Amino acid sequence: MKRTAALLLLALAFSCAETKERPMNPPDVVPFVDVNRYAGLWYEIARYPNTFQEGCVGSRATYTVREDGKITVLNECYDRTFQGKLRSVRGTARVSDRETNAKLKVSFFWPFSGDYWIIDLGDSYEYAVVGHPKRKYVWILGRTKKMDPETYRKILARLREQGYDTSRLILTPQE
Repeated sequence: MKRTAALLLLALAFSCAETKERPMNPPDVVPFVDVNRYAGLWYEIARYPNTFQEGCVGSRATYTVREDGKITVLNECYDRTFQGKLRSVRGTARVSDRETNAKLKVSFFWPFSGDYWIIDLGDSYEYAVVGHPKRKYVWILGRTKKMDPETYRKILARLREQGYDTSRLILTPQE
């Protein structure tokens, strides 16, 4: 009996370990993004910590659709305080999935580019959630500097359903 219980526990431990190591499917993207409606100014509400935004407050992004169909991306933030130096970086995005327009490749430094997937989007484009296929990054964006707490709570629930660890999110200070 003891031997059977020990083998059962060992098998259970190995099956749990295999499940943890098994890669998750990429997150789902929204069914369709109208890039012209998506364009404009977005304020960062929350994000996963990352090295390229270390010390950023008041983060915002402006997307402009160009005549060639690409999108100019301007990311800005203040360094450490709202009185700090305005940091900015300009890049270019291109839609990599024409069926949904929800998967983009963004490049800030040629020839390198990163995946930028729109995984949640308000009906009126009042908020957007941008993720990465391997869940390395996530940003919650809003058209205003503050987000309704109920909307934020629902976004967090959907992120958890998509396999994101919402405990890693940090709120972005906005003036």
